[in-house]
Amino acid sequence: MSLYEHVFIARQDLSNTQAEGLIEHFGQVLADNGGKVVDTEYWGLKTMAYKINKNRKGHYAFVKSDSPSPAVQEMERLMRLHDDVMRVMTIKVEEHEEGPSAVVQAKAAKEERGQRNARPPRRED
Repeated sequence: MSLYEHVFIARQDLSNTQAEGLIEHFGQVLADNGGKVVDTEYWGLKTMAYKINKNRKGHYAFVKSDSPSPAVQEMERLMRLHDDVMRVMTIKVEEHEEGPSAVVQAKAAKEERGQRNARPPRRED
């Protein structure tokens, strides 16, 4: 079996739980066809560089899998037919990187900077 990384964008009018449900659904498609989901990440609702199907934003999701090629092809076929999925990208990799993806690391660093720059509460004597 080969290692793959999949990123897909779902429509902006879905709720967060519906978008995460899509991740589980397509992970199950891989499992039903002999594959295995190694890790998943929900990146959240992000603004896109250009409109896709009249949408300015989209729910981004990232899936790492260890699957045979037919399982990946079936998952991509179902994603392209699904009305809620706007874009799909699958990349075959030699090995999966350990830890969170670069997107999650950048989000955590941004949150950390925000906490450092916050003022401490004022003391009134």
